[in-house]
Amino acid sequence: MSAPTRRYEDAVARYFEAWNAGPDAVAKAVAAAWTEDGGYTDPLADVRGHQQIAAVIVAAHEQFPGFSFRLLGAVDGHHDTARFSWELVSDAEEGPAPVVGFDVITLDGEDRIRSVFGFLDRVPAGA
Repeated sequence: MSAPTRRYEDAVARYFEAWNAGPDAVAKAVAAAWTEDGGYTDPLADVRGHQQIAAVIVAAHEQFPGFSFRLLGAVDGHHDTARFSWELVSDAEEGPAPVVGFDVITLDGEDRIRSVFGFLDRVPAGA
């Protein structure tokens, strides 16, 4: 694996650590993944800074308790930008993921996330 490829995969791994962190660990995981003024934008949220990003993550877990986010396929990147697909899956049972998405991230010089632009490909009715 080349160093540039590893850069993107490591950043995405920290991203998923933040999204899958428990309520007591989410702030620390967000701080490890994002720059201090980093942003997160998807059809349901447009926030900046660690506190607001952590709040979005906590709200997602409140809406989908017992679910985890996981990478779906490979991470692709160039320059300071990477893209990847993900799914939200039940920790307890098999079945199709109720939420599937695609994210594009930009990184700073220290490989921390400056911005996330998320797209939702599958969302349950009423979510």
